[in-house]
Amino acid sequence: MAGGASDPPRRGKYAALLDAELWDYIDNVNSWYPPEIAASPIAEQRAVYNRMCVAFHQGRPEGVTTSDGLVATAAHAIPVRRYRMADKAAAAVVVYYHGGGFVLGDLDSHDDICAEICAGTGFEVVSADYRLAPENLHPASFDDAFTVFEWVAATSALPILLSGESAGGNLAAAVAQATRHHPRHAIGQVLIYPGLGGDESGRSYIEHADAPLLSLADIDFYRRIRSAPRQSADDPTFSPLRDQDFSSLPPTVIVTAECDPLSSDGEAYRDKVLAAGGRAVWREEPRLVHSFLRSRASVPRAAEAFARIIGDIARLGTSD
Repeated sequence: MAGGASDPPRRGKYAALLDAELWDYIDNVNSWYPPEIAASPIAEQRAVYNRMCVAFHQGRPEGVTTSDGLVATAAHAIPVRRYRMADKAAAAVVVYYHGGGFVLGDLDSHDDICAEICAGTGFEVVSADYRLAPENLHPASFDDAFTVFEWVAATSALPILLSGESAGGNLAAAVAQATRHHPRHAIGQVLIYPGLGGDESGRSYIEHADAPLLSLADIDFYRRIRSAPRQSADDPTFSPLRDQDFSSLPPTVIVTAECDPLSSDGEAYRDKVLAAGGRAVWREEPRLVHSFLRSRASVPRAAEAFARIIGDIARLGTSD
């Protein structure tokens, strides 16, 4: 467990920077999912992570209905969960990809977040349960993310938005880039503290290399465990920031946390989209850490940031 109240020196420069409520959240996460679990078998890591997600689950807002289904491929089926408001016709559909480092997570781990996005926007949300590493190396997760987009495009007449957090933000960006010329291309994307394969000599990678809940060592672990042999660092479906063309992307919002080594990825992605003539906004939420969405029930800063994210999705889904 990362430095608790009885061990303030381990909090270092973050001791005073982060609010007490956020430290309570960080300590709670580390009590459920301690850093040393990275040495445990993947099955055990997933079991512990899933128990933590159950403990943090906030329930679904009133009026949200769900239905589970499968998207068939030639080799396997991809589980999906659709969220709708029972009493309201949706103006758009959000395809959402969960976080978890491409190793953890499923339809249940981010269920309440998807339900709250549905309730907050009135939009349908389709959550995709893509294949995980290390059993399924890249491009398995991307292929599933792409397939779910194509399935939504083929089965729904609603405008499509792409969104996801952390690893899911990577997938949303990669799908947006791969489908930019699709007849049903996304009308917007909202990327939440995404890992986009940015330059690790960048500002946040250096300033927050040892940030709570996600360190540079963690990022390296997740990248290596996902990589196929001879994985190209320049593959844009693996590292969207390595693409050579950022034109024709949908209007984009990238939201990052100040105390997260990945924050510079959001800044760099915004700059590349703007340089290519697109529309993009990057917002770095102050004094927050990676995974802050899960703290929204107890940390006012996180609740406010999540409300802004819901507002971003709502605006992109209703703009011309």
